[in-house]
Amino acid sequence: MSEELFDLTLNEEQRITRENMQRFVRDSLAPAARQADDEASLDTSLVSAIHDFGLALMPVPEALGGVGLARSPLSNALACEDLGAGDMSLTLAALQPMAAVNALVDFGNEMQQEQWLPQLAAEQWCAAAIALLEPRATFEPTELHTRAIFSGDQVTLEGRKSLIAAGKECQWFIVIAATDQGAGAFIVPADTAGVTVSQEQNMGLRSAGLCTLKLDAVTVPRSHQLPNFDLQRLLGLAWIGQCALAVGCCQAILDYAIPYTKDRKAFGEPIAWRQSVAFMVADIAIELEGMRLMMWRAASRAEQGLPFYREAYLAQLQCMEKAMTIGTNGIQLFGGAGFVRDYPLEMWYRNLRSIAVLHGSLMV
Repeated sequence: MSEELFDLTLNEEQRITRENMQRFVRDSLAPAARQADDEASLDTSLVSAIHDFGLALMPVPEALGGVGLARSPLSNALACEDLGAGDMSLTLAALQPMAAVNALVDFGNEMQQEQWLPQLAAEQWCAAAIALLEPRATFEPTELHTRAIFSGDQVTLEGRKSLIAAGKECQWFIVIAATDQGAGAFIVPADTAGVTVSQEQNMGLRSAGLCTLKLDAVTVPRSHQLPNFDLQRLLGLAWIGQCALAVGCCQAILDYAIPYTKDRKAFGEPIAWRQSVAFMVADIAIELEGMRLMMWRAASRAEQGLPFYREAYLAQLQCMEKAMTIGTNGIQLFGGAGFVRDYPLEMWYRNLRSIAVLHGSLMV
């Protein structure tokens, strides 16, 4: 019986795209991350530069202004990984339109796609976001407090959503709310009466423009409900996206730590010669590769149309735990220098904390 080979070779399009993204990360995104974090503001020029890669345009039909290519969760995950190595915050904000496009492609009908997709297929970056997370410590995606009440041809939404990247710039939101039939998704324009968007202050993702969305008796047409909504699919694809960001950021930590431990000398020799330091670097590399392979497996299954929820959930659990271990060990390797803001370790650590609390934010 012949054995099937596990082939991780990228196709030509994926290889070229990754090379371009990694060059952009090295030359533009990573050098600007610290200033954006210090200012706690959304750098629209960098966000627009990420938008220019066209990730949001790929699955949009040509007739609606897009490229009309087949949806590729794996290619999207690879892009999130590469960009996450430059900065998780700006990447999360810049890719909100991609998540909204993917949600409309997966769950919307033809009329909704014709109405809302062209806005996100424009040359200029236009923000829209999925609003799932609610601001409470015991939040569970399957136990939503935001409610949708139907009355004739209208739907009234009440509740609050949080950690919405680029919330102030969003033209509309896909709000996930509880209905009598389970979770539902509704398109809510930002200028609808009763919608309030307020800026948040958080320890991490400071340059993502995180916002709280308050829905006070917000009424939208019933036609704004996405008819094919699947909460489990949304969560699975979002977990893959979040894991990809974590993998990228952890790769940045490893790439930053290796030369430092080789150059930093203590007691007349590089600290990398000490077993405790060498083993810590090796452990980071091992756990990072495990995170990456679990994320890639879930993304690959999603691309092939195979069941992937279990694999995405396991990848999320792995990344929540190991990303924080890698972030902590990265700071530890730098000693006192890891604690100060002269180095990006503390920023990466703060951003990685978000992996455990983001829900539904980055649907690949």
